[in-house]
Amino acid sequence: MSNEKSYPPAPADAEEKRGQMLEVELKEGQTDALPSPVSAQTQRPKLKLSAAAIIPIWIVLSSSVIIYNNYLYNTLNFKYPVFLVTWHLTFAAIGTRVLQRTTPLLDGAKDVHISKELFMRSILPIGLLFSASLILSNTAYLYLSVAYIQMLKAFVPVAILLISWTFRLQEPSKRLAVIILMISCGVALASKGELKFDLVGFVVQALAVVFEASRLVMIQILLHGLKMDPLVSLHYYAPVCALINLLVIPFTEGLAPFMEIMRVGPWILISNACVAFLLNIAAVFLVGAGSGLILTLAGVFKDILLVSGSVLIFGSPITPLQVFGYSIALGGLVLYKTAGSK
Repeated sequence: MSNEKSYPPAPADAEEKRGQMLEVELKEGQTDALPSPVSAQTQRPKLKLSAAAIIPIWIVLSSSVIIYNNYLYNTLNFKYPVFLVTWHLTFAAIGTRVLQRTTPLLDGAKDVHISKELFMRSILPIGLLFSASLILSNTAYLYLSVAYIQMLKAFVPVAILLISWTFRLQEPSKRLAVIILMISCGVALASKGELKFDLVGFVVQALAVVFEASRLVMIQILLHGLKMDPLVSLHYYAPVCALINLLVIPFTEGLAPFMEIMRVGPWILISNACVAFLLNIAAVFLVGAGSGLILTLAGVFKDILLVSGSVLIFGSPITPLQVFGYSIALGGLVLYKTAGSK
């Protein structure tokens, strides 16, 4: 179980939709049990909820996924991120197919035709990046605090811009350069102020950011024009990523996680997967809930609550320098959404 960046030029209305969906992607970060694999273009769901109704639901679910995963890893001592990600993906693969047959939420899948060539050229490589991002971002929770990981995730849009500039997908600008500097300085200050800095965890999360940024850029390049909302996209990616991860488990965690299922409790794992899957459903409704600015501010508010919650729930220490640095980074994110893609 589910965030907004700058990309090659597109029509104004398509760019607005793209910005909204990438904002969802960024704020769910990549991060987490199962971030929504947002595609180049999206459709608004036929069933709509007001912003006042869906944004609080999305904030609660998004925060719950992260806190629940951290609880599994560090409180219940279930330190098997590859297995957990694989379980979430398997649950999502089954869940999307049930919804497809029982609800209109996946009607958009009827308009998406995946040929063998498209699968091999686009879906599979993006799925590989998706799996790597999910595994690494979950592994980071074994080494770093929830609060610090959220701070590092603020660097995702910077990574996307750097990749886009490197491959000449977008022309650099002074405005975006200032925003990159602002976010980078904020994250650097937050890192300097981290009391329990772990180099392995930092490298793992940094790699997760790189893979996630690469995935989002590839989506824009390879799937441009396909109308896939988070749930439809998950419908196609979840089985591919689950299979990839199943091939990885024997070489990383072996049979150990399967032996630990009864100790942790099957219902814990089922409820954990349910929360992550509900987050993806909420993301579909979030797209049509409001403007890009509203979604950006909602995401920033969610991150502030999550960092605060991790301090209260898990006792994660944060320093004034981290608060200051993260505030700068969040300010850069807001500027990025409101002005960075213009």
